[in-house]
Amino acid sequence: MGALEEVFGRPKSLIGVVHLEPLPGSSGWDGDMPRVVGRALDDAAAIEAAGFDGIILENFGDAPFSRGFAGRGAVAAMAAIGSLVQEKTSLPLGINVLRSDALSAVAVAAAVGARFIRVNVHIGAAATDQGIIQGNARETLLAIRNLSPKLKVFADVFVKHAKPLGSESIEQAAAELVERGKAAALIVTGDMTGSPGSPEELARVRAAVPGTPVVAGSGVTAETVADVLGRCDAVIIGSHVMEGGRAANAIDPARAAAFVRAARP
Repeated sequence: MGALEEVFGRPKSLIGVVHLEPLPGSSGWDGDMPRVVGRALDDAAAIEAAGFDGIILENFGDAPFSRGFAGRGAVAAMAAIGSLVQEKTSLPLGINVLRSDALSAVAVAAAVGARFIRVNVHIGAAATDQGIIQGNARETLLAIRNLSPKLKVFADVFVKHAKPLGSESIEQAAAELVERGKAAALIVTGDMTGSPGSPEELARVRAAVPGTPVVAGSGVTAETVADVLGRCDAVIIGSHVMEGGRAANAIDPARAAAFVRAARP
């Protein structure tokens, strides 16, 4: 059984994103935790009602992000919200602590019973809008062994909003993420949030890591999802199913349902 089937129960998976509003400790935090929680639970419920296979929770509203530790406020809030999402929905949950705080993601996932984490820079290094971020695969995997041994790592290869440092090619980066970073699935994105990834890059990553699930991580729409799923194993969808197709907005139930219908006609 592959990683996607193990987590989601099917090999072709649709993963919806809950973009959290600014959390305690972020520059945008306004002190209204009940509103943040309510919005997150509404979004998670809409994702489940639309027919998605999983949810990923991320602190999207905390920009500008920390290069390292996301902060106590973000970790505590994500654990509290993640626990409520687990209580209110039945979908497998993933955690992404931005910008690339994998150790905090493992801690939150272990506390709430999440099934996977997303790590933007798992190995190597990348030049980002936060500066240079270095991967921390060894420490991440040790934390998983100690805190949540069945937790899966979904790792970005040539992640968006960044320029990779050191890797000669996307094929090399993909192979090293699996062989040396022990990633369970790889995520391919476009250059920015909401921008589509390259079909050529999807194909190159799939060829480089046969047997490892490849996930399209940005820019998929209802018009393109059927074609994209023919090229990869899963999609992570955020912006397109939010109100007005904008990443900072709440999930639009009608757009979310239309996306699932298009993916599974």
